[in-house]
Amino acid sequence: MQKNSFFIFLFLCCSLAWSQTKLADSTATTPKPKVKNIDFNIMPYLNYNRTLEFMFGAIPMMMYKVNKADTISPKSLSGISAVYSTNKSYFIASFNKWYIKEDSWRAQLFFATGNQNAQFYVDDIDVPDFYDYGTKASMVNFILQRKVIKSLYAGIGYAYAHYDTKYEDDIKPSSVTHTNGLQFNLMYDTRDAVYYPTKGDKIKLRWLTYPEWFGNDVNANKILSEYNTYFPMRHGTDVLAARFSGKFGLGNIAFEQQVTIGNEDIRGYSEGKYRGDGLMAIQGEYRYNFNKKMGLVGFAGVATIYGSDTSSFNWGLYPGAGVGYRYRAFKTEKFNIRIRCRSRKRRLGTLFPYWRSFLRGNNFKNFTKYLFVLKSASVNITNKR
Repeated sequence: MQKNSFFIFLFLCCSLAWSQTKLADSTATTPKPKVKNIDFNIMPYLNYNRTLEFMFGAIPMMMYKVNKADTISPKSLSGISAVYSTNKSYFIASFNKWYIKEDSWRAQLFFATGNQNAQFYVDDIDVPDFYDYGTKASMVNFILQRKVIKSLYAGIGYAYAHYDTKYEDDIKPSSVTHTNGLQFNLMYDTRDAVYYPTKGDKIKLRWLTYPEWFGNDVNANKILSEYNTYFPMRHGTDVLAARFSGKFGLGNIAFEQQVTIGNEDIRGYSEGKYRGDGLMAIQGEYRYNFNKKMGLVGFAGVATIYGSDTSSFNWGLYPGAGVGYRYRAFKTEKFNIRIRCRSRKRRLGTLFPYWRSFLRGNNFKNFTKYLFVLKSASVNITNKR
């Protein structure tokens, strides 16, 4: 009996100790979940227009901290894009944006290769019309910036591009061109966030020079400028944004280095008709956020070009307007994808983009037009004459 009593006593003591332990665990402070250093996502790419026809692909990308202990720098961004179209165009690209050492250094690296089958407008012949061309291209772009004083960055960069272009009906002689560009840039950035700002300004000025002594066939220069400003609305829930963009080509600008109205300036023009050595555009955009992950956007603007082979296109006013839908792609960062419907004179289009141009002002404009901000895949409907 004493032996049994001992085991019963021992059992009761163990039960009491176990219950006390469980009680202590239940009242303990729950540890906070660890914040992931890397956010990974794969975005599909869908696009249609009369020029490139149906396009599809995938864009895996990730956001991460270069230094986990750095609480000031924004998250860096890296990704790969692979897109193919039913008119046999394709491209593969790698893009990177790095924010380093408490945002004292910023760097970008972009590489792309592919084949673009597109069109351009010719009117100085017997039968003015759109003519097809195909460009096989490879390009590399690197930019490094250093913070000089608060909000002001200065930097240098290098851009290489190789083009092999053939034209329909020999409307122009085939050409093989390669360019080596040096870049000097200034940026003033007071935005409260780099991926989805709600207030502040971003002013950029870039000079790209292609001197003969640097391996170029002819001298050429490009000056790229942009001014973006953001205003919080509805107690910070919505955003009103305005943008000016100026792209000025000086000297012997190659066909592939020309700019076309479309993409950021002005959205709604996708057939490559309005092409020239330079462009200026102004736009406004209102972003209405009715949910933490979703919102609507309305935008309108006007652009003009100069240096077009079609003289009647020079200094004309080309308006564009539209509405869209935005969806937040990452849980921890405001980084949006969007669906848009755009209209302009005699044209109507819709698009589902991933990001704005990752490197605005790249030489291979029409090639990168359908790639990145980082922020763009689309369904785009326009007329081809």
